[in-house]
Amino acid sequence: MAQTELILPKMGESVAEATITKWLVKEGDTVSMDQSVVEIATDKVDSEIPAPVAGVLLKILCGEGDTVAVGTAIAIIGEAGEQPNLPGTPDAEPAASSEPASAPVPEEVSTRESVPPETTPELVIETAATIASAAPSASAVASETPRFHKGRFFSPLVRKIADEENVTIQELERLSGNGQNGRVTKKDILAYVKTRGVPQTNATGAVDTTTEPVQPATSDTVQPTLSVSSGEDEIIEMDRMRTLIADHMVKSKHTSPHVTSFVEADVSTMVQWRNSIKDDFLAREGEKITFTPIFVEAVSRAIRDFPMINVTVDGKNIIVKKNINIGMAVALPSGNLIVPVIKNADRMNLYGIAKAVNDMAKRSRDNKLGPDDIQNGTFTLTNVGSFGNVMGTPIINQPQVAILATGIIQKKPVVIETPDGDTIGIRHMMFLSLSYDHRVVDGALGGRFLRKVADYLEQFDLNREI
Repeated sequence: MAQTELILPKMGESVAEATITKWLVKEGDTVSMDQSVVEIATDKVDSEIPAPVAGVLLKILCGEGDTVAVGTAIAIIGEAGEQPNLPGTPDAEPAASSEPASAPVPEEVSTRESVPPETTPELVIETAATIASAAPSASAVASETPRFHKGRFFSPLVRKIADEENVTIQELERLSGNGQNGRVTKKDILAYVKTRGVPQTNATGAVDTTTEPVQPATSDTVQPTLSVSSGEDEIIEMDRMRTLIADHMVKSKHTSPHVTSFVEADVSTMVQWRNSIKDDFLAREGEKITFTPIFVEAVSRAIRDFPMINVTVDGKNIIVKKNINIGMAVALPSGNLIVPVIKNADRMNLYGIAKAVNDMAKRSRDNKLGPDDIQNGTFTLTNVGSFGNVMGTPIINQPQVAILATGIIQKKPVVIETPDGDTIGIRHMMFLSLSYDHRVVDGALGGRFLRKVADYLEQFDLNREI
């Protein structure tokens, strides 16, 4: 059989590269067609790449931790006993190089978000947001690339960390890497940054002065506080997704002046309606209906009433988004969160939204989401009620300007006004909280929008069919 290159596929319009996180097979292993052979991670989503043909994995071209461009050959599949035709050798067919000629877009930050109450166990929430950030232009990246291409290849992620930590090309050239063919990995550069400037002793006990000192802090840089742990403490290194989430949260707080408004809603009719149809819906569709589709619908309708909530900020310009794309968060088996986006939610009926919510949740758990499923959101929902919380103050998912948190639904004694006078009754009540970017959303707009969402929930039609 002809040898076949395993190519890193295109995984979305804005995805230019991916990091090899784990090879699921070894060189010499037999693989079948469509068998998953490698796990990859982008700044959008983690996924697996299947073998395009059956055969033997003759050669792995990119090691774990390597960041490679879309279209790059990362492995060669052929017949047992064959010598692999490496890209660039005379016998090899033309193919993409295993090392990108120019650095693609570097990894950006994802964020974490959450989903409204009464979701399935997998639809968990947090007060934040995940995934999606604008990448710098290719020309801008290309202009910086030559600085790190002096004899050795350094991945875009390593170069990005080096830039942020003011690590010079001379320091990088001296580093010994633990990656394939001695490449410097993320762990290598982070370990170097931690010990940089700390005097090291050599075998004779003399101080090794070859390590360059840490650059002094300036008004534009913040030096992290060194945390010293005792032997009883456990040190857990953040995984890739948690690091992206952390960076995105800090960036959001630095970008937007956050303001949060609150309103309490009587959702008794909504709760009664769901309780009356959930068993029939489960029997008919084979899946549950939660409160999430109702929240998505209410938010979509309110955005149509107040379109200036559905905007982004570009310098001194406000960009009004015509599509209403609502993001929700799903808990992954790893404990991290991912935020699939329901596109054009305002054009769907409640049945369509319910099916989309359940589909996104299932594909998230099965690691079947594509990059396009989790980008281009224009508004985010987060559910603090799933943890029994009454209300929350969520962090905006940049570059959006608002995020809605839904609290727990509780039975409460409430004063009910009637033509015959006031009475006290037991009602299902919940708090809604809206965090918004005060650069472009003032208190009047934020408050009116939030009140409108509550009105749609309170005025839910008890006789509605789905």
